[in-house]
Amino acid sequence: MMEFDPNKPIYLQICDNICEQILSGSLAPEDRILSVREFGASIGVNPNTVARSYEKLTDAGIIYNKRGIGYFVSADALKAVQAQAKEEFLQNEVPAFLKKMTLLGIEPSEIFK
Repeated sequence: MMEFDPNKPIYLQICDNICEQILSGSLAPEDRILSVREFGASIGVNPNTVARSYEKLTDAGIIYNKRGIGYFVSADALKAVQAQAKEEFLQNEVPAFLKKMTLLGIEPSEIFK
C-alpha cells in the first residue's frame, strides 16, 4: 500500500511511484504494468485516479497501451523519466539547496570532499 502525501494530488504520486520503479530498474522497457483496476485495488485508490495517472504517463511517452492487452513500459521510458526528473531537480531542488547553502555559510568544498 502506498503512503500518500496530503499536499500532492494522488494521481501525481502514482506517476512518481511508477517513474521511481523505472529509475530503480524494478520496471524495465516492455514490462507490463498492472491494469487500471488492478493497480487501483492494490493501493486502495479509485480506478479513475489511476486512469488519470496512466494518461499523464502515456502523454509523456513513459508507458503505452496495447489495446486489449494492457499498459507497458515504453522502450525509451528510462531516458524520458531521467530527463523529466533532471529538469524538475534543476528547477525545484537545486535553487532551494543553493539558497540553504548560502544561508548556512556552507562552501562547495565542504560538500564535495
